[in-house]
Amino acid sequence: MTQDIVLHDSGRPYLRSGQVAEQAGVNIQTLRYYERRGLIAEPARSPGGHRAYPPETVTLLTVIKTAQRLGFSLEEVAELIDTGRRRHPTPDLRARAQAKIAEVDARIADLTTIRTALTQVVAAGCDSLTNCTCPDCPLPFADLAEGRTLKER
Repeated sequence: MTQDIVLHDSGRPYLRSGQVAEQAGVNIQTLRYYERRGLIAEPARSPGGHRAYPPETVTLLTVIKTAQRLGFSLEEVAELIDTGRRRHPTPDLRARAQAKIAEVDARIADLTTIRTALTQVVAAGCDSLTNCTCPDCPLPFADLAEGRTLKER
């Protein structure tokens, strides 16, 4: 069941919480949390006391969720939104995106290392973290726990 669009005193269409959440693909708790954090403006109230959000709120929520998917934290998103609200061109987004690319590259390198190690574990037939019986076990956990180095194995 859909709710009707609320018309605010100005005659502009406003959306209720459920409508905004559904259109933006978030839940109502997320909507309220972003409101508390100042990412979205506190909405006006309808004559019946319902939150009445302007339609632009859906776009802003979509931008926030997209920025999060790109790896920006909510704090970073809040700063970028604040910068954008000042309507002055700034290299801030570009610089932050470049820094985020460096973070992503570092994570990719870490994940590649992890994948290589796991592939070696599978190929060696490892059967235990502490008492592996495979020859040339690539997992030195037991040795390291006992204070032996890889060279002492």
